[in-house]
Amino acid sequence: MLSYYSAVIIICCMALGVLCICVGENARLTRVEKSNHYLAYLLIICAASAEWLGVQWNGNAAVPAYALAIAKCADYILTPFAGGMLVRLIRIRNVWSRLLLGILVGNAIFQVISAFTGWMVNIDENHCYSHGRLYYVYMAVYLLVAVIIVIEFFIYGNLYRKQNRFSLYAILVLTISGIALQEFIGNSIRTAYLSLTFASILLYIHITEYAQLAADAHIEKQEQQLVTDPLTGILNRYAYDKRLAELNCEEQLPEDLVVFSIDLNGLKAVNDSLGHAAGDELICGAASCLTAVFSAFGQCYRVGGDEFFVIARMDREQASLCLAAVEEQYLQWSGEKAKHLRMAIGAAFAADDTHLSPEQLARAADMAMYGAKSAYYRDSANKSR
Repeated sequence: MLSYYSAVIIICCMALGVLCICVGENARLTRVEKSNHYLAYLLIICAASAEWLGVQWNGNAAVPAYALAIAKCADYILTPFAGGMLVRLIRIRNVWSRLLLGILVGNAIFQVISAFTGWMVNIDENHCYSHGRLYYVYMAVYLLVAVIIVIEFFIYGNLYRKQNRFSLYAILVLTISGIALQEFIGNSIRTAYLSLTFASILLYIHITEYAQLAADAHIEKQEQQLVTDPLTGILNRYAYDKRLAELNCEEQLPEDLVVFSIDLNGLKAVNDSLGHAAGDELICGAASCLTAVFSAFGQCYRVGGDEFFVIARMDREQASLCLAAVEEQYLQWSGEKAKHLRMAIGAAFAADDTHLSPEQLARAADMAMYGAKSAYYRDSANKSR
C-alpha cells in the first residue's frame, strides 16, 4: 500500500513537472532564466527522490548496503543544492552567492568521501542507517546554506518597494519552517520537500509578477518616449495628432476648447549669429514659458522646429490672462547664450463655431499666429524669421 509520505513525494514531483511546463510557456522569461528554473526543479526532484529511496531502503535487507549509502550520499549532496538553487532563481550574483557555491561544492566533496568512510552514515547488519560521527558537519553546512539564503532573499527584497517584500519574506519563512520541522523535530516528520515545492511555486508566481511589472514599466517608458519631445520634454507631434484624433471622435467640440498656435520670432537670426545651441536654448525656453502658464488648463505640444500648439479648456477671459502671462514670461526670460525670447501667438475658440473640426480650429489659430508674426516684423527692425 502506498504510504502517505510516498504520495506526498509523488505529488511534489508532479507539481514541479507542471511548473516546468508553465516555465516553458512563459514568454516573459529568457532562455537562461528558464534553464535556471528547470535545473532548480530537477534538483529538488532528484533530492526528494534520494531522500525517499533512503527512507524506503532503510531496514530493507534486500537492498545492498552500498545502495543505501549512495542514496543517503545523494540526499546529503542534493538537499543543500536544492535550497541553494532558490538563490539562483532570484538572479542574485554577489559575494554571498559565490560563498554559497563554494560551500555546496565543498559539501559535495565531503559527502562523496564520507560514503566510503562512514563519517556521515553508519549502516548496521539490519541495513538500518544512523548518523555518523561527523554528521554535525552536514548540519553546519545546512545552517550556513540557510543563513546565506536568508541574506540573499533580504538583498533581493530590497529591490522592491516595501509593500512588495512581504510576500517574498513569507515564502522564505515557509521554506525555512518546512525544513526546520523535518531536521530539528524528528525524522518521522518529512516536510522539507513539501515546503520546497510550495516555495518553488510561490517564487515562480512572484518572479512572473515581477517580470510583468518590469515589462509594464518598460512599455510605459516606451509610450512616454513615443509622445515626448526629446529636446524640450513636452508632448510632441505624435501626441498632438493623437489628441486631434480624440477630439474628432466627439460629436462636436467643447465650447470652452481653445487652440493656441505659437511660433518663435527671430529664431533663424539666432541660429545664424549664435549657433544652433542658442537656438535650442530658445526653443526650450519657449516650452518652459508655455508650460508654466498653460499646464493648468491643457497640454503643450512642440509640433515642429519652433512651432508649438496648446490645446486647452478655458473661457475668453482666462485666455486673455494666459496670453498676458505668457508675454510676461518670455519678456523676462534670459538664457546663457540667447538673451531675448519673442513669440507670435494666435488663438482660436471653439465657441465661435463648435461645428468646426479640430484641424480647422488649429488652422484658424495658425492664421491668427501668422497675423501676429507679420505685425511683429512690421514693427521690428529684424526682418529675418
